[in-house]
Amino acid sequence: MRNRVLILLSTLLCLTSAVAQEKKPAPEPPKIKIGDMAPDFTLLQYDGSGVKPVSLHDFKGKKNVAVAFFVFAFTGG
Repeated sequence: MRNRVLILLSTLLCLTSAVAQEKKPAPEPPKIKIGDMAPDFTLLQYDGSGVKPVSLHDFKGKKNVAVAFFVFAFTGG
């Protein structure tokens, strides 16, 4: 009985390690490159009195806009 349990546990361990070692597909390369026009998007803006949606197209032809992404900003990581 003990041998059967050990064989079962070792089989399960082998199966779980094989599943854990499966290769994940490579991530897609970014579609936007440096210098490309950014696609239109909408974010929420807090101006001190309330939250309102702001879209990139609101600034087109009016102001220059620089878009920057900060990975892990304010997360301590």
